[in-house]
Amino acid sequence: MERILPADLHDTIVETAYAARGFTAEECRQAARFCRLAAWYGIRTHNAIKALHLDDHFGSGNTVMPGCVPGAQVRVLPTRFDAAQKWDAQRKLGQAVAFDAIEAAEKLADDHGVGIVSVDRAFHYLWGGGYVMESARRGYIAYTNCTAALAEVVPFGGKFPTLGTNPHSWGFPTTEAIGFPIVIDWATSTVAMGRVQQLAREGKPLPDDAAVDAEGNPTTDPAKVQALLPFGAHKGYGLSLINELVAALIGGSLPTLRSRPQNAPADEKTTPSFFFQVIHPEALNCGAFAAGRDQTGNVKAVIEDIRGHGNRDTGKCLLPGEIEHRAAQRSEQAGGLIFSEAELGEFKTLADKLRIPFDMDALARA
Repeated sequence: MERILPADLHDTIVETAYAARGFTAEECRQAARFCRLAAWYGIRTHNAIKALHLDDHFGSGNTVMPGCVPGAQVRVLPTRFDAAQKWDAQRKLGQAVAFDAIEAAEKLADDHGVGIVSVDRAFHYLWGGGYVMESARRGYIAYTNCTAALAEVVPFGGKFPTLGTNPHSWGFPTTEAIGFPIVIDWATSTVAMGRVQQLAREGKPLPDDAAVDAEGNPTTDPAKVQALLPFGAHKGYGLSLINELVAALIGGSLPTLRSRPQNAPADEKTTPSFFFQVIHPEALNCGAFAAGRDQTGNVKAVIEDIRGHGNRDTGKCLLPGEIEHRAAQRSEQAGGLIFSEAELGEFKTLADKLRIPFDMDALARA
């Protein structure tokens, strides 16, 4: 069963939870903004439950070496490149850094056609698709990748997890053409660890060939998962490796030491890295469109060709971002954020701890 959580109550719980951990008012606002965005688009693997879990275990709640420092200030480093910025996040809240970074990349793209922002010493920003989706809604072509908090993925042909789930996220400004931005966003593991946690909450099994247990044997039991497998065998492995190499060039830490300060020498880093790239569509426009089309018309024509020829008639041929678009329409119709009762149980536990009134039975059913 699903119920509707009012967005204001959701934000109050999330902001209060982050404030109790010492984060600034602006960081709390950005954290709630991100969690609401994920919930609105049906991203249950990276909603408030996941965000707070991540902070508990690897962020401000890590008593050995906090991976996230409330109130930290980003340092913008010098560079000789006009279209690029380099940031030292100093372990600031990842969601706040990411919102600011992609908006900075947009401003660079306005001036130079393209803008990139590389971020070192970061804390995980969770769902990369949310940042590129918002940028695409503002009219840009946006891309981000990051290194995950932990090395949880076995490399192709290997047996020990030495890669993160390492997502790639692209957003395209297709709202005028089709009604919503195309968003291509995935972890390079078969499933994200957040999916494992979600399925454990719901008492559901994993798909086949997604994870292994402590002995390295395939398992579909979320409770037995010790490591994840890359999707598409060597192809997912290669895409995951891209993130590690980009992070290495930025200055990132060794994957098996990220978020594991107890295993790291004193002079080693244990933080993720981010990369953002934003392109202004005008920078790509060569002007020679067929049949008198303009840029938007050409995008629409290409998509219609892809979905044509009977493909749309199957009912299964979806565009990337269409599932999120439908989830947003459902949230809009519901007038709030839709959660399962298992998820709302987590919210109630948190609300009770924060002394925020929360009556789950009073919430309308979705």
